[in-house]
Amino acid sequence: MQGEGSRQTAGAAERGNDVTRPRILVVGAGFAGVECVRRLERKLSPDEADVTLVTPFSYQLYLPLLPQVASGVLTPQSIALSLRRSARYRTRIIPGGAIGVDLKAKVCVVRTITDRIVNEPYDYLVLAPGSVTRTFDIPGLTDNAFGMKTLAEAAYIRDHVISQLDLADASQDPAERASRLQFVVVGGGYAGTETAACLQKLTHSAVRRYPRLDPKLIKWHLIDIAPKLMPELGDKLGRSAQEVLRRRGIEVSLGVSIAKAGPEEVTFTDGRVVPTRTLIWTAGVVASPLIATLDAETVRGRLVVTPEMTLPGSDGVFALGDSAAVPDLAKGDEGAVCPPTAQHAMRQGKAVADNVIATLRGTPLQPYEHKDLGLVVDLGGRDAVSKPLGVELRGLPAQVAARGYHWWALRTGVAKVRVATNWTLNALAGDDFVRTGFQARRPAKLKDFEYTDTYLTPDQVRAHVEGSRPAAG
Repeated sequence: MQGEGSRQTAGAAERGNDVTRPRILVVGAGFAGVECVRRLERKLSPDEADVTLVTPFSYQLYLPLLPQVASGVLTPQSIALSLRRSARYRTRIIPGGAIGVDLKAKVCVVRTITDRIVNEPYDYLVLAPGSVTRTFDIPGLTDNAFGMKTLAEAAYIRDHVISQLDLADASQDPAERASRLQFVVVGGGYAGTETAACLQKLTHSAVRRYPRLDPKLIKWHLIDIAPKLMPELGDKLGRSAQEVLRRRGIEVSLGVSIAKAGPEEVTFTDGRVVPTRTLIWTAGVVASPLIATLDAETVRGRLVVTPEMTLPGSDGVFALGDSAAVPDLAKGDEGAVCPPTAQHAMRQGKAVADNVIATLRGTPLQPYEHKDLGLVVDLGGRDAVSKPLGVELRGLPAQVAARGYHWWALRTGVAKVRVATNWTLNALAGDDFVRTGFQARRPAKLKDFEYTDTYLTPDQVRAHVEGSRPAAG
């Protein structure tokens, strides 16, 4: 695997030329990384460069629709877009995660899915490792909370929520039944609000099939330390979303967070103790721990980059997406950086690919600039709030805008057909509330899905790279 990226082309070998094709290494298969790879495949001839992608899974996950997977509206496969479907597919995929980068040696350290650690040399590096769930030093949090950042987590949460209804229905203990039928979501941003809204719809519909359960016992809590729900939407739309949630019976508590998390109860910072077996943590994201291995300048954990998305002082290194503090030139405010949203990541991916090609061909690089197109929030059913191009929408028009935007943003025709079919089938036939078996005997929580403890320190990266070099002679 290690030697593949540095082999000579057949033509060069025949001519006795020891010059190899430039090696472009892209880290991460999120919106930014995939858009970059796809553009490189379209615009570079096979003889111009070798392109390699480091990712644990050979698919791009459409993150904004994860809550709909958790609630069963969409199947997991419908938002996992295969990287091998492209007609121009020629990128070599390394199945694993980057755990360190040595900028001086131009080597990326990769842990494969079989736990083998390999060194991957590069000439040009595109860092798009994305983000991980932001956690705090709250007792019991990582041991007892679920996240909503991966496909596995969304599928697992669906199984878990339905299993709570099954177990509550089978229980003869009123206290156990009450704890299984209370659910807490932390995070009043888009992910948390949509997760609470979509899963509440799931339990509201499912409880009709459990005649022994009192629907009044099912309680959903959405809490956030911020004073407003989704402040980016503005006061009016934020209040509209809050009214929708409260009308459905979701208790929204602002200015509140978690003080302690246990396996059967959660303590809020205002002193309330809520008996629950389900704590879902969506309180923001932080840049991938990979960024800390570079020993480079950061802003709130994100790499400092130029408007062209190059890393200052490092030749041939680009960074973008959630892990880079890309200057937001469209705002015109000094120090403003692009928010970690899909629409920016997709466009940055294309812009970085163009700048990598420009570097290869010796032409000028172009700065990234994009005016935000607005925000959409799908609350399930006919409920939504959206602000496309600054126009405030509520209800069905907002839902049309939200789903229309997501459908348009899906990269492949196959994904679009699957998602449209799922939406139609769910609207007409509803849900069967089937558990698929992801629920194992040993519970899997926040700490088990994102593997944030696998990264190396800068010193460990240097020691590993130097120790892996063959002896001179």
